[in-house]
Amino acid sequence: MKILDPGVRGALLRYRVMAYVVGTGLVILVFVGIPLQWWAHSKGVVDVVGPLHGFLYIVYLFFALDLWRRARWSLVRIVAMVAAGFVPGLAFYMELQMTRRFTEEEDELEPSIAT
Repeated sequence: MKILDPGVRGALLRYRVMAYVVGTGLVILVFVGIPLQWWAHSKGVVDVVGPLHGFLYIVYLFFALDLWRRARWSLVRIVAMVAAGFVPGLAFYMELQMTRRFTEEEDELEPSIAT
């Protein structure tokens, strides 16, 4: 596992950006758009944010798969990253967890490279 590889670092950065974008879109859709649609009978937010979130979720999946492939992580991690796009707020938590794991694995690998 080559965590210190710049390709893995780039993949992590792309994943982190998309996790925040998709997570924010889903929160807006669920906590703003859906209530407006139900109670104010205004579908504007849902009509704009819904398809946009769907498209960006596909981009997010691509970047999550790229990170998973480059970092050679377990199947459980990619399943968790995929599920994060379905539950409001979970993308932020998963991004934090994946970044922490990346950092921990990098710290474990660094001393063996230095010697």
